[in-house]
Amino acid sequence: MAKGYWIVSVDIRNPESHKMYVAETRSAFRKYGARFVVRGGKSEVVEGKGRSRIVVIEFKDYATALECYRSSEYAKAVEIRKDSAVADIIIAEGYHGTQPTDE
Repeated sequence: MAKGYWIVSVDIRNPESHKMYVAETRSAFRKYGARFVVRGGKSEVVEGKGRSRIVVIEFKDYATALECYRSSEYAKAVEIRKDSAVADIIIAEGYHGTQPTDE
């Protein structure tokens, strides 16, 4: 079964209140088995537009990734984030097909 991912690009406007958002996400992420793959760190926009921070969060499958985003636990965090950051969040299913090294 393919994993599910949140692909997040975010501009943090208020770092202090954003810490409250991060703290509030913990219960939802724990409940739905979230695992950070990318969390800040170095990034460079090489094409198109981007935001200052990139986060990729892995879930056991696509349905779980959606369920976490739509959960009442995460809804509390979203309300906090609205005042601290602007985010683009895409939920995507992982890929298990042929890779360039397979050919």
